[in-house]
Amino acid sequence: MINRIRIQNYRSIRDLELELDGINIIFGPNGCGKSNIYKALHLLSASANGQVSPAISEEGGLENAMWSGSRTHWTPHRIAIACDTDEFEYEMQLGFPDRLPYPTQFQLDTVFKEENIWLSGFDRRASARILQRKNQAAFLIDVNGKKQTFTESIYENESIFGQLGEPHRFPEVSQVRERMRSWRFYHDFDLSRHSVLRKPAIGYRSPVLASDGHNLAAAFQTIVEIGAVEVLEEILGKAFPDCRFYVENQRSHFELMMEREGLKRALHAYEMSEGTLRFLCLSVALLSPRPPHFIALNEPENSLHPEMLPALASLIVEAARYSQIWLTSHSPRLAELIGSAQNFRLYQLANQQGETVLA
Repeated sequence: MINRIRIQNYRSIRDLELELDGINIIFGPNGCGKSNIYKALHLLSASANGQVSPAISEEGGLENAMWSGSRTHWTPHRIAIACDTDEFEYEMQLGFPDRLPYPTQFQLDTVFKEENIWLSGFDRRASARILQRKNQAAFLIDVNGKKQTFTESIYENESIFGQLGEPHRFPEVSQVRERMRSWRFYHDFDLSRHSVLRKPAIGYRSPVLASDGHNLAAAFQTIVEIGAVEVLEEILGKAFPDCRFYVENQRSHFELMMEREGLKRALHAYEMSEGTLRFLCLSVALLSPRPPHFIALNEPENSLHPEMLPALASLIVEAARYSQIWLTSHSPRLAELIGSAQNFRLYQLANQQGETVLA
């Protein structure tokens, strides 16, 4: 479980530390920085997948990702994001390249300035550090417990995780990478008329719903065959009384269908409402037969009717039996429903002169 996160100099966050529980709900008005915390957590996962530079570029580059509040007294030079889990502590520091002696158009690239991993519970003692990186020099603890220089050429724009070609030599560092890779993030689903969610697709066994939900039908059928289908049917029954969902297979093209009492034929995915498709995506994501250690959801109640919130709360509580939940929301009612079944940690955010703070 992630016990604590700390974010410094990232977008609207100058310096923020949060302690986490099994279920964590983050409230606040629009523009207070809820999504920025979500994105910072996603950057940690991106580092494990060797995708920090593309992730930063999607945000408009490092200049836009750097602390955007008042700079009257100082100018930040690094973004620092750290997490403390039951097994390890990981920290990465991102900044701009050092001035180069030759002309380049990549002077605003994102580069790793520092990267560290400590075994948890030792207060970051030097003896508990299994990875130490500064710029393009790195030292790792190997399988024999000895400190080794990482002799490979280190690409400064990405984490050491993406360049670890011999995981068996550094098992503890590799284990950290795999744990962070397993985190799942569901920010939004394309529910437009032309979305891939509304079209039949080649089906293959899918114990994990993709972040964009493109394998929804196959993931739904995977739960039916090897997952908690009774729980899935119970929760869908709460959200959609008198309805039944199933997957139709036409020559390996899977499509999610809905039967409804009073209708003479089943509805295709392209006929379903946005709220219906969103709830189906959330259900399949949270009831995965291969639950992750950590799931982050960004405003899952969007486009859902208030009468569906009890079913959504039941879904989140069920998923929390196996996964730690991070949830940004605008719905006090959803938090109330979750709290009636299970305790959670609540953070209320505010924006003070451009800075995200705890209200």
